[in-house]
Amino acid sequence: MMSTTRAPYISTPIEKVKTWFKAAPVTKFPSNGGACVQYKGKQIAVFNFTKEDKWYACQNLCPHKMEMVLSRGMIGDAAGIPKVACPLHKKTFSLDSGENLNGDLEAIAVYPVKVEGGFVYLGFSD
Repeated sequence: MMSTTRAPYISTPIEKVKTWFKAAPVTKFPSNGGACVQYKGKQIAVFNFTKEDKWYACQNLCPHKMEMVLSRGMIGDAAGIPKVACPLHKKTFSLDSGENLNGDLEAIAVYPVKVEGGFVYLGFSD
């Protein structure tokens, strides 16, 4: 069972990546959906957005009710912006920038993702 740590989540821009964490084989992630992985005590939601042929990663913690649920959220598109909707209260966040698209919450942390040799890697600055 994953811990429910509320450690601070801070976005990592691609140019600040120091560690590429080998998260899991691509086969462990559902098409057009998400799964949760753990990195240094933090829960990270990883999304295989097959409709866009892209991968995204963000904190799993929704800042609305402080629940670890974003990996179970629905992904989609809002005027060209890839987004995830919290499964509890439908708050939406940009998977590119982390911005709350409803405009009423703080942004979530987002992380770079790359796929190499059949594995998903997440970029972190620590």
